[in-house]
Amino acid sequence: MVNMKNILNVLCIFTSVFVFSQTKSVKKITVKQGAKTAVKKGPAAKKTNPDLVVINKDLPVLIPKKKGDQFGYVDQNGKFIIQPEYHIAVFFYEDCNLLNSPNEKVRKFGTKEYATVEKDMISYRIDQSGKRVYQFKESDFGKCIFEEYKQQLFQAYTMNGFYGIIEKAKFVNAADYRQFQIYPQYQYLYIMEGDDVANPMIVASNNDKFGVIDVNNKIIIPFEYANIKRNFSWKLGKMFEVTKDGKSYYYVDADNKTY
Repeated sequence: MVNMKNILNVLCIFTSVFVFSQTKSVKKITVKQGAKTAVKKGPAAKKTNPDLVVINKDLPVLIPKKKGDQFGYVDQNGKFIIQPEYHIAVFFYEDCNLLNSPNEKVRKFGTKEYATVEKDMISYRIDQSGKRVYQFKESDFGKCIFEEYKQQLFQAYTMNGFYGIIEKAKFVNAADYRQFQIYPQYQYLYIMEGDDVANPMIVASNNDKFGVIDVNNKIIIPFEYANIKRNFSWKLGKMFEVTKDGKSYYYVDADNKTY
């Protein structure tokens, strides 16, 4: 039996401490922390972008998008609102290090109204208008306060070389097929980190293609991708980072709509 609990515990800690975990792939997990230098001078008031549109309230209003070798942000229509100029650009989300900073003036930059980006090995927080309002400085980092970990109800289970899903609290006898939530039938399964432990999204592989299923074995994302990253895109943005050629990654929502 493949015990996914320890992996999920580690990933939960990474999402609070290093938002850059969004760049991790299914086959290899890496964490990149950008360089941090002094704070730029000048006022840094929060700005909202009047061009933002909301088509799907469950999705972010700004979505990281790569063009060429650089990242920017598009709206829900796919229009670039913040032009691609960054080596790294992640979802607008809280940074607990800044939220708990000993420097009270920078705590506001830790809220979900800002996103972390990196350019020329320098890490910034930007607002929704694209303005760089804060440049990371290690002395500003506070101690993250972790919420109580939500115990996962389900875990992957391997039998005869295939992956299935079991509900840990109920599973006793592998010889009884009725005790499996999903009977082992996939080449690979990984339960994505999310807030709804009763209905997690599951990255799966079948016939050498990746897709996403739920715990009822319903196909959410068709099995048409060469890879789907195992990262926090579902938890942070209700989206999946996918590729069809193994090189160019982009986001799709739970309806498989491309961004």
